Amino acid sequence: MFTGVKVFSATKAKERDDLGEQVNRWLRANSDLEIVDRTVTQSSDNEFHCLTVVLFYRNRAGTKPAAKPGTSTASSG
Repeated sequence: MFTGVKVFSATKAKERDDLGEQVNRWLRANSDLEIVDRTVTQSSDNEFHCLTVVLFYRNRAGTKPAAKPGTSTASSG
């Protein structure tokens, strides 16, 4: 079960190159969260190539839920 979702997405080459670092910065800033699942999707058309990373998370055992900038909550059921 998860309590929140964080989505990272990029279409420009430079943004795609930096996407991994964005994910890592967010993970370091939210070390109180446990990643329970993830998806990575690549899509493209004639002009654009989109890379999307979706992290599903929940609070680690023993930590209080807290709203954080750049996070949103979602129900898994």
